[in-house]
Amino acid sequence: MSNVDTQELAKFSDLAHKWWDPDSEFRPLHEINPLRLDWIERCAGPLAGRSVVDIGCGGGILSEAMARQGAQVLGVDLAERSLKVAQLHALEAGVSNLEYREVAAEALADQRPAGFDVVTCMEMMEHVPQPSSIVEACARLVRPGGWVFFSTINRNARSWLHAIVGAEYLLKLLPAGTHDHARFIRPHELAAWCRGVGLDLRFTKGMGYNPVTRRYALDDDTRVNYLVACQKAA
Repeated sequence: MSNVDTQELAKFSDLAHKWWDPDSEFRPLHEINPLRLDWIERCAGPLAGRSVVDIGCGGGILSEAMARQGAQVLGVDLAERSLKVAQLHALEAGVSNLEYREVAAEALADQRPAGFDVVTCMEMMEHVPQPSSIVEACARLVRPGGWVFFSTINRNARSWLHAIVGAEYLLKLLPAGTHDHARFIRPHELAAWCRGVGLDLRFTKGMGYNPVTRRYALDDDTRVNYLVACQKAA
């Protein structure tokens, strides 16, 4: 069975033309992108000269940023309209060390096992029916000694209050209906999936938003948004 939610695809496809508008519904992704990129390089080292695949790349915000750091990047997604926006933006920006493909993570893992130095899968797993399948695919895609990065949202009362009630309805940082609390992933669940496919959990970091300063920051609080860095045994 395909690991895709057609309603989720349609949701992001309808917003595809807004991916690169920093004042649109994707403003949070633009604002957290420097934090994500810096953390990836602090964990894995400089991306320059390395092969990277970005799973669930959407409009290419992170993919293009990693390419600008000198990595050879492949961004993959199943939302065709988002990929077209990503391709056009890269072309207009003159970023040539970047390509995009419409392919599922599991299918790509069959085609290119152990094919990448770094695998990223950010803000994506909470939108698919079987997130553990994504983790397994990422483990197959990364080379021995390589790094895999995930970011997602914890499942608890606080995350429902902050990520849904607060972010979607009160502060309106995201469109209402962006997230389904039942699909949020507890850190221990993600850690178990990683261990089960041979990924060593190396670092975990929380990400918070200050509604007063309107700024995002990395911290040690993983009760809502959090990031995980894993390494595959050499």
